[in-house]
Amino acid sequence: MKVTMVGTGYVGLVSGVCFADFGHEVVCVDKDPAKIDTLNAGGVPIYEPGLEDLIAKNVKAGRLSFTTDLKTAMQGTDAVFIAVGTPSRRGDGYADLSYVYAAAEEIAGLIPTGDNSFTVVVNKSTVPVGTGDEVERIMAEHVSRAAFEVVSNPEFLREGAAIDDFKRPDRVVVGTKDSRAEAVMRELYRPLYLNETPIVFTERRTSELIKYAANAFLATKITFINEMADLCEAVGANVQEVARGIGLDKRIGNKFLHAGPGYGGSCFPKDTLALARTAEEANVSLSIVSSVIDANEARKRRMANKIVAALGGDVHGLRICILGLAFKPNTDDMRDAPSLTIIPRLVDKGAEIVAYDPEAMEEAKKHLPDIAYTDCPYAAIDGADAVVIVTEWDEFRAFDMRRVKELLNAPNVIDLRNIYRGKQMRALGFSYTNIGYPAVPANESA
Repeated sequence: MKVTMVGTGYVGLVSGVCFADFGHEVVCVDKDPAKIDTLNAGGVPIYEPGLEDLIAKNVKAGRLSFTTDLKTAMQGTDAVFIAVGTPSRRGDGYADLSYVYAAAEEIAGLIPTGDNSFTVVVNKSTVPVGTGDEVERIMAEHVSRAAFEVVSNPEFLREGAAIDDFKRPDRVVVGTKDSRAEAVMRELYRPLYLNETPIVFTERRTSELIKYAANAFLATKITFINEMADLCEAVGANVQEVARGIGLDKRIGNKFLHAGPGYGGSCFPKDTLALARTAEEANVSLSIVSSVIDANEARKRRMANKIVAALGGDVHGLRICILGLAFKPNTDDMRDAPSLTIIPRLVDKGAEIVAYDPEAMEEAKKHLPDIAYTDCPYAAIDGADAVVIVTEWDEFRAFDMRRVKELLNAPNVIDLRNIYRGKQMRALGFSYTNIGYPAVPANESA
C-alpha cells in the first residue's frame, strides 16, 4: 500500500519508517526544508536507537522517501497520516490543535474525488476526544464525504524503544466504524495481525480517549511510587522492595514503579494536562489526574531541595556535577525533563553546575545556556563537590567508583534514580543519598 505521513517529528518519522519496513511505500512530508534536507542526506533529526539504520535500509530499498511537496506525495495514496505536534498551549494546558487542523485542510484540497476514489485520513497525533469530528468537518468543507474517512490510530511508542514498540506492540487501537477504512487499516497492519497482535477496533472518540487514559494511568503509577518513596524515607522502609512487593501482584504489575525525580517527556505532562482540560469542559471531575499533575511538578521542585539538604543546607559556591539531562535514557528529548526544574533552582541558590549527558547536551544548551558542559563524565566529576544522577543512562552504572572518589572534591553522591547500592557506596567512603530510603538505613541491604 502507499502511505503518506504528514509530519516527521518523533511519531511521524518512526511510524513512517516502520510502515516502510513492513513493505509499504511511504512518503514522509514536512514543511521544514532543513529537516527534509537532513533526512535526504542520510541524517536523522532526532535520536532514537536503530532509527538511522532502518531509514537507510528502506531508502535503499526504494520504499521510503522524504519531501516538502504534499501534493506529489499524496498521488495514489491509500492512507494519509496526520502526525504533527499537539503541544500544550501556554497558560491553559489545552492541546494546541492548530497544526492538526491546518494539515487536515491542506489534505482535503488534494484528495481525489473520482467515482471510485477513497482515501483514509488517519489521526496519528495525540488529540483530545472529538478532534476527529472536527477534522472531518473541516475536510467536508472542501471535498465530498464519500471520498474520505477520518480514522483515529493513536501511538503508544516509548522513546528509546520506539521501533520495537511499533513492530511488536501490546496492541493496535483503531477508531472507525467504516468498513472500507477498517479494511485499509487491517491491510496496513497485516504483518502484526499475522503475528496475532491484538488490533482493537472501536469508535473514533473511544480510540482518542484510550490514548489519554493510558498515559494518565501510567503517570499515576509513577507518581504513586514517588509518594511511597517519600513515605519510605520518613518511616525507614525500602521503596524498591515495596515496588517489588506490590509489582508481583498481577493486578498491579511491575512497570512504571521506579521511584525517581518525577516524569517528563513529550507525552505524560501534556497528555495529563489535556485530559484534565477535556474533563473540565465536560463538567467531569478527574481529581486523581489533577492531583498527579500537581504532585509531579512539586516533586521536581523538591528534588532540588533534597540535593541542597544532602549537601548541608547550603550549596552557594559549590560545584555540582549533574549526570543526565534528558527526561529518560536513550533519547535526547528535553521536554519537561526534571533537570530543567532542578538545575535552575540549584543555580538560584548559588551552585556552579557542570553537566554531562550522552545524547541530550546540544538540546539542553537551548534551555540551559548558562551552565558548563563536558563531553566526558569523568571530566564533569573532576573537582566537583557532589555528583547528582538525574537520568539513569547505562554508562553511569559501570563507573569506576574509586576513580570517581579520587576526582571529587568531596565524596558526595546524590542518586535520584537508585542505580547504586547504598551499602557498597558507603563502604567506599561516599556520603550517599538516594530515593525512597531513610538517610542512614538500619539495614544496609540498600
